[in-house]
Amino acid sequence: MTDAAPGSIEWKGSARPDGLIFDLDGTLWDSTGTVARAWSRALRILDGPGREITAEEIAGMMGKTHREIYRAMFPGLEQAEQERRILACYAEEERQLHRTGGNLYPGVEEGLARLSPAYSLFIVSNCQQGYIESFLGWSGLGGLFTDFECHGNTGLDKGDNLKQVRQRNGLRRPVYIGDTQSDQDAALQGGMPFIHAGYGFGKVRSACPRVDSFAALVGMAMAHGGP
Repeated sequence: MTDAAPGSIEWKGSARPDGLIFDLDGTLWDSTGTVARAWSRALRILDGPGREITAEEIAGMMGKTHREIYRAMFPGLEQAEQERRILACYAEEERQLHRTGGNLYPGVEEGLARLSPAYSLFIVSNCQQGYIESFLGWSGLGGLFTDFECHGNTGLDKGDNLKQVRQRNGLRRPVYIGDTQSDQDAALQGGMPFIHAGYGFGKVRSACPRVDSFAALVGMAMAHGGP
């Protein structure tokens, strides 16, 4: 861990976290390749051969809300047409993710299995409804998580969804782990410390604890916080 500054986390004693809340894309897995292929196929069905969506374009959309995504992907179209296209992309994406999934970051599967007996685990993402379920079903990791929430379910931003998960699970000292500036902003809004997953898609502006691999996060959490 580096850059331990404001928001430093106490991992032992009565102040240790009582919940670890994870962002999904760029933190637990990378689904950009699968999503890009799915969106390209959906647009071919709608419009015929033409635009091919790249994994890099999808990576740039990660962490954004539904409205931000369709405005960025389909500028110049009426909102109803933007909605029609993005919903077609989402539907094809869900089909593809159920079949082929994404790429779990190294150490995630075994790391979550180590963390789950010691901490309650959660996911909060800005994704559409059904996306977290696709991840949990494909990965087989659903049994390790206590709860999850997303923008697609509530229409709320990530900070408010963090508050919802915190409140309904009675968490007093949760920590949010994510990879982008919007994740750090959401943690601040949700009133909890933030750990930057430096191996993911983004960077953060403010000093905070940082890990450069999922194994490093697990090591930090288990060194003093394990059973």
